Amino acid sequence: MPAKPQSFQNHGRYDFWYHWVLFFILFINFVYSIVFYVQHMDATPRGHFQNGWLIIMAFGLLVIFIKLRTYPLKVQDRVIRLEEQLRLRGLGVSEDVVSKLNIDQLVGLRFAPDEELPSLAALAAREGLSRKQIKEKINNWRADNWRV
Repeated sequence: MPAKPQSFQNHGRYDFWYHWVLFFILFINFVYSIVFYVQHMDATPRGHFQNGWLIIMAFGLLVIFIKLRTYPLKVQDRVIRLEEQLRLRGLGVSEDVVSKLNIDQLVGLRFAPDEELPSLAALAAREGLSRKQIKEKINNWRADNWRV
């Protein structure tokens, strides 16, 4: 069965193994470390340190989980910013409009087809539209299947 065409409603990406399985394992590990610490409150000072360290490490793994996702997305947004600035200039959009668009707006504009892009970019720059507002205004969705 062919994949559904990308749209505003279904353009978000989730990796089952990363977003659901790995997060669940790391979250349960964090909760378990806290439960283990509470159950062993009568431990020696060394035991307290070791059990507390388990909580710190479990929390650290959750932080790594989050950062492993946010760092590549920031880099990807920077690449999209460059691509969209070049695309806008190639379509003849004035430098004044391009310079007023922030990275969030440029990331939202990547889904607009070439026919809609100049007017939507001008509207976004003039009215300060958010990424979501820009995406909602797109009539003919241009899929971005390479987003991580």
